Amino acid sequence: MDRMIAISSLLQHVQVGLVEDGRLVEYYLERDVQDRLMNNIYKGRVENVLPGMDAAFVDIGLAKNAFLFLADLSPERAANLRKGDAVLVQVAKEAEGTKGPRVTTQITLPGRYLVLLPTQEGVGISRQITDEAERARLKELAQELLPEGMGLIVRTMAQNQELEELQEELERLIQEWSRIQRRFQGKSSAYLLYRDHDLIYRIVRDLYSPHHTKILVDSRALQRRVAKELQDLGLDTSSVELYEGKLSLFTYLGLDKDLERARSPRVWLDCGGYLVINQTEALLTIDVNTGKFVGGKDLQNTVLTTNLEAAAEIARQLRLRNVGGIVVVDFVHMAQEADREQVLQRLRESLGADKTRTKICGFTRLGLLELVRRKVKRPLTEMLEVECPACRGTGRVDADETTALRIARAVQAAAQEEDVEAVLVRCHSAVAAQLIGPGGKNLELLEQEAGKAVFVRGDDTLAKGAFELTCGTAASLEQKALPVAVGDRLTVKISEPHAKNPGSGLARLHGYALECLDCSALVGQTVEVEIVEVYRTGALARPVENRN
Repeated sequence: MDRMIAISSLLQHVQVGLVEDGRLVEYYLERDVQDRLMNNIYKGRVENVLPGMDAAFVDIGLAKNAFLFLADLSPERAANLRKGDAVLVQVAKEAEGTKGPRVTTQITLPGRYLVLLPTQEGVGISRQITDEAERARLKELAQELLPEGMGLIVRTMAQNQELEELQEELERLIQEWSRIQRRFQGKSSAYLLYRDHDLIYRIVRDLYSPHHTKILVDSRALQRRVAKELQDLGLDTSSVELYEGKLSLFTYLGLDKDLERARSPRVWLDCGGYLVINQTEALLTIDVNTGKFVGGKDLQNTVLTTNLEAAAEIARQLRLRNVGGIVVVDFVHMAQEADREQVLQRLRESLGADKTRTKICGFTRLGLLELVRRKVKRPLTEMLEVECPACRGTGRVDADETTALRIARAVQAAAQEEDVEAVLVRCHSAVAAQLIGPGGKNLELLEQEAGKAVFVRGDDTLAKGAFELTCGTAASLEQKALPVAVGDRLTVKISEPHAKNPGSGLARLHGYALECLDCSALVGQTVEVEIVEVYRTGALARPVENRN
């Protein structure tokens, strides 16, 4: 497998892409290491114990208290936990929205080859080490090194390493744990005892493999920094390459396009089929469709080919989007059990490269495949996006007609006031066109129902769902509503022939209709015109070259 780590730094932001066989499979972004809480270790004070939730809120010195499950504690400690008790905790999940971070008392200190579990016992071997003889060898080494009362996890990078390398790293981790314990004893209040390493160090430690991974960076400063981290870990620095092209590194490698596709609900497959991926509060749904793929042999083969390709792409998308929790996949219906098993096997193989554990629960009675993927870090969408203020997170906004109806109701309400002579509406031009209607028909009806004069002015600086109402005299508001005056010269685009006057063309200015004389043959062209007459919902104009 061709494997590359791309590291780019801009505006104090560091972004990292893990590329396998030319495709982006993992993405990391760090804006400010000071804002990152994950894996930090704190001395905390219990603020409140919630027996009904088997949990406690813990003050760790941040604006929001952290959330601790009592199941993380021993039964005796959990039963006796009281407000004011000091606890040693590590952040297991970043703060989200109004929620503070989630913490655990089950501390982990990762190295390149080992993870030290100072508060737990036992030995675990990475599931990505599949060779049984190597697993047995590493387990024997870990048990030989195992500190009393502690636990160890042997990481994937430990493959083919000897006892001396593992022992050297374990000694460093134990020293770090001793420093944390001393700080815990020396502090009387909530305090940060240990800050996790920054992104560049973690990437080099966790992802770099000297045998089949190269590192590409876009600045000399990054090149020096990465080389130093490799050197400190006792690794060869020759694999770090500097990119000096004109395009940004991620654009040059095509990773920007991969990121855009990973934020889209629709993902096309090479065969012509596609996935539709939708995230809800409860779970992630993935629908598989044959799309443009018609196959060549028979329907069964077409379906199987689509589903096999979809299985591999689903594994990649889960990894790239960093989705955690329940996932439900609706593959194209397969009548044969052998076909379903083939698709499951492809999915298992494709998930094998993902360090984050995913459990395949199998097909339901309705033929839906259930998966559960562990939540480790923030999803891609949370790293790069915020909730849309226009759609309020639904992914949909009001149609122009819906907004126009909402404005009409607001106008009617404003017109109820006795001292209101007229109402001016300022809204997006597309909404203004709906509010005015063909030939001003809708505006005429609105005035009849409101019993007051109503003026409309289009303004494309407003969002489509936004509008402003101004009440006042008809004379003052009419002047504000009209975007043009007699004698004004404008350059406009003729959008369509006039419906009633065959020789005229129609142009629009922020929703305001301009009838342009002698322009019916100029649809799609840009014309300079002069305003000759002005009305409430439109104006008459003539081309400048024909003004005499």
